[in-house]
Amino acid sequence: MAVPQGQANPILSFLPLLLMVVVFYFLLIRPQQKKQKEHEQMVKNLKRGDRVVAAGGLIGTIQDIQDNYIVLKVGAQDTKIEVLRNSVQELRQN
Repeated sequence: MAVPQGQANPILSFLPLLLMVVVFYFLLIRPQQKKQKEHEQMVKNLKRGDRVVAAGGLIGTIQDIQDNYIVLKVGAQDTKIEVLRNSVQELRQN
């Protein structure tokens, strides 16, 4: 069945929208998911003695690890604080 002249093919009208969805997936959604998986793996593999940066820029050494929080030693006077495991943003090299 031929499309009457003057009307566009309905599939071709959805093509730009479909293309935008594919581009958004590969440029925004997929990299964010990858970054989130890497962060979850890093938090899962934390161990005593690791030097970490917590949210807010707090830098310390892990003294104790509990289920959902860790105890960090910060400063020269061996101050210990508790932070949530998920607040750890990165591992630092010693």
